[in-house]
Amino acid sequence: MGSFSIWHWLIVLVIVMLVFGTKKLRNIGQDLGGAVKGFKDGMKEGDDKAAPAKELRDSTTIDVDAKEKTRQQ
Repeated sequence: MGSFSIWHWLIVLVIVMLVFGTKKLRNIGQDLGGAVKGFKDGMKEGDDKAAPAKELRDSTTIDVDAKEKTRQQ
């Protein structure tokens, strides 16, 4: 009784289509798809920018001898 059958979802879909119309639903779908695509592209772009920065940090590491610092009183 807690789960919905396919008939429940079809009735909900028909009601939503009657309320909003197919053109409005199509626009919402396109906007949502564009947002998801933009997010994925942004994540790829962020990964591409992060990789060279990591390589840059590794190649510019300065090798020095550490000396122990003592307190003078």
